[in-house]
Amino acid sequence: MTQNVTLRVLYESDLPVFFEHQDDKGAEEMVGLPSRERDDFIDHWQKVMANPSIILRTILYENEIAGYLCSFIKEADEREVGYQLGRAYWGKGIATRALQLFLPLIPCRPLYGVTPAHNIGSQKVLTRCGFVLLDEHVGLLKYKLI
Repeated sequence: MTQNVTLRVLYESDLPVFFEHQDDKGAEEMVGLPSRERDDFIDHWQKVMANPSIILRTILYENEIAGYLCSFIKEADEREVGYQLGRAYWGKGIATRALQLFLPLIPCRPLYGVTPAHNIGSQKVLTRCGFVLLDEHVGLLKYKLI
């Protein structure tokens, strides 16, 4: 099934789908971040899309928008990866396959991934893609890929 996962450039027209994904209360709990109101969400994403240091891709599963991947510079010049999928796409290996496709697009190492300690699915995605647990702090797990 995961052979049906592809990545493409992220378009502004994808944002309404991403808004619905993040507006899901279950997703909000998994990510550990509050959802944004629509206008705030669009404003945030327009800034993200305008930042040339951020690498973005839309995840397609069977040609439907399943979610997105991003890579950005965090504190201490550490490059981090992040992703979010709609609930209908959880638990199918889609995030793992998408991250496997995304990692070659990011030339620098090390890379980091951070996930809430209760998000077992995200922990599995990171470890299946070669990340190792580096640290735990205030309910967040930090992973590293060399």
